[in-house]
Amino acid sequence: MLALSESLGIDLWFKRDDLAEPSFGGNKSRQLEYYFGAAQSVGADTILITGAVQSNFVRLAAAVAKSLGMQAVVQLEKRVRVDDQTYQTSGNVFLNQILGAEILHYPQGEDEAGADKALYERAEALKAEGRVPYVIPLSEEHPPLGALGYVDAAHEILKEKGDFDVFVVASGSGATHSGLLAGLRGAGSQATVIGSCVRRDKGLQEARIGRIMTRLAELYDGAEKVQAKDIVIWDGALAPGYGQIGQVSQASMQMVAEQEGVFLDPVYTAKSFAAIPALVEDGKIPQGTRVCYVHTGGLAALFAYHGLMTDQF
Repeated sequence: MLALSESLGIDLWFKRDDLAEPSFGGNKSRQLEYYFGAAQSVGADTILITGAVQSNFVRLAAAVAKSLGMQAVVQLEKRVRVDDQTYQTSGNVFLNQILGAEILHYPQGEDEAGADKALYERAEALKAEGRVPYVIPLSEEHPPLGALGYVDAAHEILKEKGDFDVFVVASGSGATHSGLLAGLRGAGSQATVIGSCVRRDKGLQEARIGRIMTRLAELYDGAEKVQAKDIVIWDGALAPGYGQIGQVSQASMQMVAEQEGVFLDPVYTAKSFAAIPALVEDGKIPQGTRVCYVHTGGLAALFAYHGLMTDQF
């Protein structure tokens, strides 16, 4: 990223997971390899998953399910309190419809256990019909299989270019952040990993990553090498909240588009990238630092924000 590197005074590289296959890709492609592997091992013919209305994870799971000859049940939770018609019907929602997924709705956005319970109830009903369902859970109480996808990503990045000083990645559910950090430490890298909050504040996210890391250690030994000091969180672009675009993230979206012709989305990548110029400005990322930004995708959701953002440009 030559233009951004020059303007920020750092050696900036992008890991373009937004280009992953299929269906607009993104970081969830790596996570789903493990979930679908588990689903296939039990002969599942239906995948059930919960996410926000504009969830990339949900849309991508539905696409992968269809490519494997499975049915998809997607449960959309009301995590973002907006009534904009474009947000409610465009972007990932429209893609779920094209994919032929069964769409359910859950009225709350901060009740992971309740959302999981509703999906398992639907799964029981499907079993009664002779189907073989597999639930991809939302709650952190389950083994973080998806994090293993970013253990793999860490090893892949180090093989491609192993001299980064700092990694910056979105930190939401925590699977991508935790897997990347654990994978790097497991491979011997001591690079700083900065998780930029997209859903909850720094204190809550630090605690969540710590809990996920404990469970991840049961799946991957390298997670045991992660210490509390390794969990670095920045929440300077979180406001005004999950799925809402603020001035800081809007500025980062425009910066990357105008200088590199690369797009960020309002929910994840605009907020995660915002950490880089902010931390460069305050000296926490020194000049000349070799930085890897993990572009986790999410671009399908960008189109759902047209009605909410047109007056900001």
